[in-house]
Amino acid sequence: MSPDLGRPPMAVQNQDLVEKRLHEASQAGGVRESLKIEWRSQPLHIEVIDMPTDSLYYNPGTHRIRAQRSHDPKLDAALDANPWSPESQEYLHYLLQAKPSKTDETDPDFSELKKSIKEFGQNDPGLITREGILVNGNTRRAAMKELGQQTIRVGVLPGDCTWADISAVELSLQLRKDHRRDYSYINRLLAIEEQVALGRPLGSIAHEFRTTVPACEQDLWVLACIREMIDRSSSGGIGLRLVDFEEHQEKLKELRRRYAKELAANKREEAELIKETRMAAMVLGFSKTDVRVIEDDFHDRYLTQRLPDELRPAAASAPVAVAIPGLGRSVAPAETAKVATAKAFTDSVLRLKAAEAAGGKLPPDQVSAASRSFQAAREAVEGALDPAGRDARLRKRKRAAPDRLNDASQDIDQCITDLVLSRGSRSLDEEAFDEAVLQLRASLAKLAKEAQRSVTEAGDGVTWLLSAVRQES
Repeated sequence: MSPDLGRPPMAVQNQDLVEKRLHEASQAGGVRESLKIEWRSQPLHIEVIDMPTDSLYYNPGTHRIRAQRSHDPKLDAALDANPWSPESQEYLHYLLQAKPSKTDETDPDFSELKKSIKEFGQNDPGLITREGILVNGNTRRAAMKELGQQTIRVGVLPGDCTWADISAVELSLQLRKDHRRDYSYINRLLAIEEQVALGRPLGSIAHEFRTTVPACEQDLWVLACIREMIDRSSSGGIGLRLVDFEEHQEKLKELRRRYAKELAANKREEAELIKETRMAAMVLGFSKTDVRVIEDDFHDRYLTQRLPDELRPAAASAPVAVAIPGLGRSVAPAETAKVATAKAFTDSVLRLKAAEAAGGKLPPDQVSAASRSFQAAREAVEGALDPAGRDARLRKRKRAAPDRLNDASQDIDQCITDLVLSRGSRSLDEEAFDEAVLQLRASLAKLAKEAQRSVTEAGDGVTWLLSAVRQES
């Protein structure tokens, strides 16, 4: 169930004013403005009225800024304690203007919205409860307050609206295809997680979010991974926040795909090593193309020798298998020594990043020391990425010719199937097929010529190819 956040202080006054405005709208002549929403799985047309901008309340449960609330833990705690206080509502006002990934900066999209409203007025109505809580249009109201506009057009939900209704309606409006401003990446993940917590089937959630079940599973894994990193970064009341991962969307998705691929091949150690080292690289601020270079051998092969002593994790002892009493069997340890070493380095990077961003929460000399160590870690990883990248490009070049030949073999296998099918239906274009075989012969002759020049020690395959072409000629 969605949490009940109670009623705002001016709930009764707003209810009276809403009823008065609805009555005035019903008595007025002409065409009345209405708004269509999805209400409890059914379409519903609701009346639109004018309300004083200052009498309304931001929705403290809005999905739009859920991740950004961690910008100031003290104000976030106050928001949980009393979401309707002037202090809490002012904090929401600030966050609605902030850039999702950098909450100390104004979002350019907000500036554009404010400019649009100033020049052209309010295009679309917002949406409120009868108590004056904004269900949709929180950002518009923030822009109109900044512009000093006295009234805002809003649709009004039915009087029996609950907090579960508020959450459902906000999501349905946000996920419309014509909506102009999407949730930030992390807020979308949080919205999906909330729906799972409500007990909804993943297929239903995927349909509502216009995505697939595997994509939802990927999103939930990414959010769990982010929360793990936040927990591991926390020390002495200092830690990373959800918003610190807003800009890593594509890198996190690629990590999930690679992690799943390694697990599917029963390579858990490789999966964990890639996860740990790539997460460290993300926190250090490396690009997607740099992060993609990191493989399971990156830490041992390229990084360890470049790390300064203070950042080099102590060599982890090999974990011991746990014996199962009475069965004569043992269980392999969940974490290998290599993974423990990589994890220790990632933990150091996470805590240094948290300390560097702590600002006034730590003594200046401690922040400076953390910043220096963080930069040293970044320089070490940057130095390791250069040879790792060269080796990756070399491996790719080495695999290019074999991969293309494997693809050609699969195409020929499919051609065999097509021939069998065409024989039954007498549909083969024999002339075209003969021309294609001649082209294949010419290509094989060229392949044999270049293989003879390039392969120093011919194996069975290359030997066969050279022999077949010689016999043909």
